[in-house]
Amino acid sequence: MRAVVQLVKKASVKVEDSLISEIGPGLLVLLGVRKNDTAGDAKTLAEKIAHLRIFPDQGKLMNLSVLDVGGQMLVVSQFTLYGDCRKGRRPSYANAAPPDQAEDLYEMFIKETAKLGVPVAAGKFQAMMDVELINQGPVTLLLDSAKSF
Repeated sequence: MRAVVQLVKKASVKVEDSLISEIGPGLLVLLGVRKNDTAGDAKTLAEKIAHLRIFPDQGKLMNLSVLDVGGQMLVVSQFTLYGDCRKGRRPSYANAAPPDQAEDLYEMFIKETAKLGVPVAAGKFQAMMDVELINQGPVTLLLDSAKSF
């Protein structure tokens, strides 16, 4: 699994001009699922992100997690995180999981995050979404359960 994690003041998702989810301070997570990903990847990545110390403490050092600050998380599926642009001009999505597998692991990631105590909102799987956010910092991190970067 791959995630783009952004520290946000707020974030929201609309589908067909209807607001379906929004959060206040917390994390926006764009989540991609790879063909070979498992339930273990979902659990490991959920734990990693929930405990990432990227929120500022009183001394303005990145020392606190979303759990520490009582923040929320908005999780949006994004298969394009597995787009391979190394060859040609059109990305290949050969490493992205098929929709059924991806949806199962996306939902599992959300459930694992909620089990850790993080209030979670979500986008709509396989929908065309408008995602709005105010990135704070800006802080944006890339994570990969296969540790490929």
